[in-house]
Amino acid sequence: MIILGSTGSVGEQAFDVAVRQHIPVAGLAAGRQSERLESQARALHVRACALYDETAADDLRVRLADTDIRVFGGADACVRLLEHLRTDKSQVVQHAITGRQGLEPTLCSLKLGYRLALANKESLVIAGSLVMKSAAPGQLVPVDSEHSAIYQCLRAGRREEIKRIWLTASGGPFRGFSREQLEKVTPEMALAHPTWKMGPKITVDSATLMNKGFEVIEAVHLFGVTPDAVRVVIHPESIVHSMVEYRDNSLIAQLSVPDMRQCVQYAMTDPLRFPSQVAELDLTKISGLTFKDPDTETFRLLPCAGRAIRAGGGLPAALNAANEVAVAAFLKGRISFYGITETVCGVVDRMEKQAKEALDLEGILRCDEAARAYAGEAVNER
Repeated sequence: MIILGSTGSVGEQAFDVAVRQHIPVAGLAAGRQSERLESQARALHVRACALYDETAADDLRVRLADTDIRVFGGADACVRLLEHLRTDKSQVVQHAITGRQGLEPTLCSLKLGYRLALANKESLVIAGSLVMKSAAPGQLVPVDSEHSAIYQCLRAGRREEIKRIWLTASGGPFRGFSREQLEKVTPEMALAHPTWKMGPKITVDSATLMNKGFEVIEAVHLFGVTPDAVRVVIHPESIVHSMVEYRDNSLIAQLSVPDMRQCVQYAMTDPLRFPSQVAELDLTKISGLTFKDPDTETFRLLPCAGRAIRAGGGLPAALNAANEVAVAAFLKGRISFYGITETVCGVVDRMEKQAKEALDLEGILRCDEAARAYAGEAVNER
């Protein structure tokens, strides 16, 4: 196996699963955490590492000078790592890089024939049609808890028998808040997710429900359904990770304690199941399971994502790019929490017509760049 994004939240859990299950790992990749990557590389006895930051890569080379571990550095380091290790016995790429920079490793992994366990949602949001066209049957396995749940539920029926996909959402820390209350949310408040321990970007996305909007787009591409066949439901207990409703009105659900290691491990071992370190789910200790519709009038990024996937072309890429800029600005204190929503929706409004025409990768990436520029302008004006 190769773990991309190994020092992030999902990557660390992939590392934990690999250690506990004695799964050999040939390569690791991260952004700039050279010290942690050194520790992981030595623990797993990998053959090669990659760091996006060139300075960090130089530091890692010094740290690993007493080994024969190859170190790649720079913006294309992950791609070179994948190409270098393709002659090895590695078969699975655990892709947990966050953001737009994860797209190239996704396409490269599929092109080189790796089995791709994908946690980088931006690849599917930005260029889902292109990614799915590049993937052979069974080559791409989702890692996100919701899509892993759907993937598992689909073993109960055929794709053409799907009536509806139910995506569950915890609702984040601000469910029930008004717009006025959201205006007062601080970065510290937004980073305190009630259920999952994740990186800062995805934690903020969960609080705005943008993450759930991205997951709607992912589900459309992964499972070949229309946007109207995906329904989001707020489920604060985070025990039911998602459901598939079939045309005979049967509803198949996947339940477990909220622990990403379950999804990570299943993506590695599918279609087989092995014992894991994840705690058992004791149904007798659950006081209740609740479900309700999301407040899409207050949390407008969820319907905005639906609008983007319906329009298609480069609009989902514009949505993602604007959101990356807006979230970064919020975490730096430059805009309010609700300013994220206003910035992203404003960019989607501005780009809807021009983005529809972007059908190839070059056009999609132009939409990404334009959206970042427009979002930057909007942030500077606030």
